Amino acid sequence: MTFVVTENCIKCKYTDCVDVCPVDCFHEGPNFLVIDPDECIDCTLCEPECPAEAIFSEDDLPDEQMEFLQINAELSQAWPVLSEKKDPLEDAEEWDGKPNKTPLLER
Repeated sequence: MTFVVTENCIKCKYTDCVDVCPVDCFHEGPNFLVIDPDECIDCTLCEPECPAEAIFSEDDLPDEQMEFLQINAELSQAWPVLSEKKDPLEDAEEWDGKPNKTPLLER
């Protein structure tokens, strides 16, 4: 099992989760974070740290977010590892909780 970053992270990119990850499984893109499913050790530390509530266990992933299993797996192979906390995107608060952000994902 792995943890998965979902749609609400898009255009927010809070990195509180990155700070607690013991294995550096987060990868950073222009406006989104992903978790490498091959590196995630299922420690559960990241999920409660996400202020946007965008991280779910694979087993608890809502049906409408299932595509993010593949998105995390794919983009974690292309994007660089992020191992320390950064500031969120400038307008993160404005985007937090907005629906239908998947088309805004910058690859």
